[in-house]
Amino acid sequence: MYTLVSGLVRELLKRDEYNVLILGLDNAGKTTLLEHTKIKFTSGYTGKPFHKITATIGLNIGNISTLGVNLLFWDLGGQDELQSLWDKYYAECHGVVWVVDSLDEARVDDSRVAFEKMIRNEHMRGVPLLFLCNKQDMVGCLNVNQIREAFSDSASKMGSRDCSVRGVSALHGQGIKDAIVWLAQCVIKNNETRPPINKDD
Repeated sequence: MYTLVSGLVRELLKRDEYNVLILGLDNAGKTTLLEHTKIKFTSGYTGKPFHKITATIGLNIGNISTLGVNLLFWDLGGQDELQSLWDKYYAECHGVVWVVDSLDEARVDDSRVAFEKMIRNEHMRGVPLLFLCNKQDMVGCLNVNQIREAFSDSASKMGSRDCSVRGVSALHGQGIKDAIVWLAQCVIKNNETRPPINKDD
C-alpha cells in the first residue's frame, strides 16, 4: 500500500521543467539578472552580493518555480570565444532571454550581430524570446525605442514566435518579475512544439 501511495504522490507532485537560455554579450548583466530572478521567485534566497559578480567563464545555472512549472536557466558566457558554444544548447531550450547593455552604445551593433546569428539557427525556430534592454536605471543609457530601432533589421529574421521587448534594471530588480512570468506563460503555451521535461518535486 505504501508503495502505491508514494508512487501516486510522486506522480501528483511531478512538475514540467523548461530550459531557458540567458544570452547576450559579456557585461550585459546576464548573471545579475539570474541572481535577481532567483531572489524574486525563491522564498528566503538572498543571493550573492552583486558587487562580487564577475564575468561568466562557462555558465551559471539557476532554477525557479512559477505558474506550476520549473524554469531552469542557463546563463552562458558572452565573450566572443564562448559564443561559439551557445548552439550546443539550442536544440533542448524552450525559451531565450536576450540581454542588451543599454549603457554600452558602442557594442549594440555587436550584440545585434550575435543576436541574428542565434535567432537564425534552425534549432531556435519558434522558441519564445524575451528581449531585455538592461541598465535602464543608468543615466545616459539608450532607451528601449532606441535599442528596438538598432535591432530593426533583425525583425524580418524572427519568424513566428512569441516575443517581448522590455526595459529592466537587473541590478535593482525593476521589471524582472513580470518579464519572467510572461516568458513562463509562453513556454507553457508552446509545449506542443517544445515538450517540457518531467521532473519530480
